[in-house]
Amino acid sequence: TPGTSPSMILIRRRITTAFAAALAVAAAGSIAPEAVSGPADDLPDIGSPSDALLPPNTARANGRSVVRQLREAGQVLEDPEVSEYVQTLGSRLAMHAHEGDHRFTFFVVNDNGINAFALPGGYIGVNAGLIEATQTESELAGVLAHEIAHVTQKHIARRADAMGRTSILTAAAVAAAIIMGASGAGGDAVQAAAMGAQGFQAQQQINYTRVNEYEADRVGMQILYAAGFDPYGMPSFFETMNRLNGSMANRVPEFLLTHPLTSTRVAEARSRAEKLPPKDQVDSINYPRMRARLRILTARSPAEGAEHFQGMIDRNVDAEEPYVRYGLGLGLMQSGKAASAERIFFDLRDHNEGVVAYHSALGQAQLIAGQPAEGLITFEQAQALFPRNRPLTVRHAEALIRVGRFEDAHMLLLDLFNNVPPTPPEVKLIATAADSAGQRAEALYYMAEYHLLVGQLPQAVDKLRLALGQPDIQDVQRARFQARLDELMPYLADAKKAQRGGR
Repeated sequence: TPGTSPSMILIRRRITTAFAAALAVAAAGSIAPEAVSGPADDLPDIGSPSDALLPPNTARANGRSVVRQLREAGQVLEDPEVSEYVQTLGSRLAMHAHEGDHRFTFFVVNDNGINAFALPGGYIGVNAGLIEATQTESELAGVLAHEIAHVTQKHIARRADAMGRTSILTAAAVAAAIIMGASGAGGDAVQAAAMGAQGFQAQQQINYTRVNEYEADRVGMQILYAAGFDPYGMPSFFETMNRLNGSMANRVPEFLLTHPLTSTRVAEARSRAEKLPPKDQVDSINYPRMRARLRILTARSPAEGAEHFQGMIDRNVDAEEPYVRYGLGLGLMQSGKAASAERIFFDLRDHNEGVVAYHSALGQAQLIAGQPAEGLITFEQAQALFPRNRPLTVRHAEALIRVGRFEDAHMLLLDLFNNVPPTPPEVKLIATAADSAGQRAEALYYMAEYHLLVGQLPQAVDKLRLALGQPDIQDVQRARFQARLDELMPYLADAKKAQRGGR
C-alpha cells in the first residue's frame, strides 16, 4: 500500500512458526517422564510415545538450536552456491519421503571428515569431506536419503524414548558436542554441550541401533530410487567407506563410527538395488562443480587448491572438463590472481551460458581485479537471464555493497526474500545493506527476524525495542515494529513461565 516500506512483507508468513518453536526450546528441557503419557499396550512402537516426547515444533526448535551452536562455532559452511546445491538435492529426495509431515533443512559442515547426521526436526548435516569422498551424485543422494529416513522413521525420538525418556534437548546437545568435537571445534558451545556427555557412553546415547540402520537403508533406498537416482549409489558408497577404513590406518572414518557397516548390511543394500528395474542416472552439471568448489573452500590455502587443479591439467587428468577449470579459477581468484581467473571464467561462461555459477564467478573476479563497472554489468546481464536465482542474487548484492550501492543491494535482496525464504546469513546480509544505507531502524528489524529464524526469541524482542527507539523512525515503521513486538510478547511471557516451571 502507499507509504508502506517494502520490508513490511518480508517473509512474515515464512517465519511465524519461529515463535512457537522458540517457546518449545524453553519448555523442552523441563519435560519429565511422568508428563508424557504412554500409549495403550496394543499400539505399535512407532506410535504415540515418540510424538508425545518430541512434538514437531519442539523437534524443530531443538534441531535448530544445535545448528545454531555449530554456526556459532564456525562449523557451518556458509557458501551460497554449495548451500543451494545441497538444499536442492536434499529437497528433491525429501519430496519422495511420504511418512509424516516433515520440513527438511540441509546444510554443509565445514569439515574434511567423512560424516553425515540427522538432527531433530529434519535438520540434516553433511560434511564437506563426505561430499568430496563420493564418486557419483547417486552416492551423495544415497547418504542424504539414508538420513532423511532416520527422520521420517522417528529414529531420533524413538531412541530417546527407549533410553528412559531422556530429554531430547539434552540428546541434541550431546550430538552437537560429538559433531563439533570430531571437527576440532572449540569454545564454550562445545564445552556446554559436552557437560552432559562422558566419552563412550555419550556416543552410545546418539548412535542408532542396528535395526534403525537397516530400516534407514531400506526406506532410504526407496526414496533414492523414487527421486530418479541410481539405487546402486547407496551400496557403492558403503563399499567406498569400507575401502577407506582399510586404507586410513588408525583413523576410522566418522561415518563408520555413527553408521556402523557390516558385510551383511552392504550385501543387503546391493541386493535391494539389484531387485529394482535399472535406472540410468547421469550426474547433474552442478555435482562435479560443487565438489571442485569444496576442494577450494576446504583447502589449507586457496593457492594449494589451485595447485591441485593445475596438477590435474598438467597430468591430463580430466584436463578439458569444465569443473577442473572452474576449480582452478576459484583457487586463482582467491589467491590474488583475479585477472588470470577472469580469463578462465570468461571462457567457461561463453561456452555454457546456462551455468549460473560461471556468471557469478566472472563478476566476482572482475570486481576483485579492479573492474567494478564490468563486474556489475556481468551481474546485471546474469540477473536478466536468471531472475531471483538465490546464489546469483546474493553475489550481486555483495558486489553492490562492495562498490557502495547499499540501497540497491537492499532492494535487490528484499525482492528475492519476498519470493523465496532466506537463510539466516542472508537475513544478516540484508541487515548490513540496510544499515549501510543509513536505514538503522530497518536493519534492526531485519536482525529481529534473524534471531527468530535461529530460535532466539528474547534477542528478537530486544532488536525490535531498539528499532522502536530510533530517533528518525517514521510513523509507518513505528506501527509495523510495534505490531510485530505485540505479536511476540505473549510467546516471550510463556517461554519465561516454562523456564521457571522447569527449575
